Amino acid sequence: MRSAQPLGLTMGDACGIGPELIVRLFARGLPHPAVVYGDAATLQRACAVVGLGDALSIVPLDVPGPGSTGMQIGVLDRWRGLPADLPWGQVDARAGRGAYEYLCHAIDDALAGRLRALVTAPLNKEAMQRAGLAFPGHTEILAKRSGTPRYAMMLANDQLRVLLVTIHIPLAQVPHAISVQAELDAMRLAHLACLQSGVATPRIAVAGLNPHAGENGAFGDEEIRIIQPAIAQARAEGLDVSGPWPGDTVFMRARQGEFDIVVAQYHDQGLIPVKYLGLDTGVNVTVGLPFVRTSVDHGTAFDIAGQGVAQADSLEAALHMALRMSAKP
Repeated sequence: MRSAQPLGLTMGDACGIGPELIVRLFARGLPHPAVVYGDAATLQRACAVVGLGDALSIVPLDVPGPGSTGMQIGVLDRWRGLPADLPWGQVDARAGRGAYEYLCHAIDDALAGRLRALVTAPLNKEAMQRAGLAFPGHTEILAKRSGTPRYAMMLANDQLRVLLVTIHIPLAQVPHAISVQAELDAMRLAHLACLQSGVATPRIAVAGLNPHAGENGAFGDEEIRIIQPAIAQARAEGLDVSGPWPGDTVFMRARQGEFDIVVAQYHDQGLIPVKYLGLDTGVNVTVGLPFVRTSVDHGTAFDIAGQGVAQADSLEAALHMALRMSAKP
């Protein structure tokens, strides 16, 4: 029973706010046992930064074990320890490599059924690149490590769910990256994401790529050539899919309750509406993996790292969503 296993939390980049978020989260008390994949000394330093050095204890672990829910943080450090002088708030290749290693070990344990779900703190793309790791972000690492060929990023809060057809590519490449198959895969994954979120009969809206969803070909023909045929095929499979709808109104309609999820064509088209509603409640979900993975919807925030002011609201929202989506055996 995967649901009986502890949650796995990854520390993310040690120079960012991830360690602070994790210790604050444990201090609030957890509704389910969890273990942390990260560096014990960095987490101890984070405890001192947020004023919890005497309240929280860091306990090294060899295996995920039962996990903890409160003032004791069990830590799995399966990579070499980070240097004690690692600076807060700076891009550092050592922190980038560490964040990657923590994530990989957590993925392996999730695949082996040792974790109920995976919740990730932010990593830094530039730090990973300096360490020689050419990944755009969490999503691509998760997919490659788990051998998942079809996956998608979903951003969600209590008002809106958005799933992306394309993710971390230049805007100029988007029209060439979308295809009938990519659109259809996104619609199927959107349906799955809603089912995992407890929506029994998902209503899926698809945003157009061009202004006014192409205006019947006046502003581009991707809607006619690609998106509409994919919607027709999804409907033939029994999915409740509509569109393509103009991107400037479809998110508002979904927020008002007309749709359960919006399939957006590119990164900023989908993420701006969710993040505009507040970074403190948004959750990033990788849909299609063989396990549930959620994350914060913000970055490493180097400008405030090490100051003890970062708040764990988004990480807490990610944890609760992970629990909901992994509730079934």
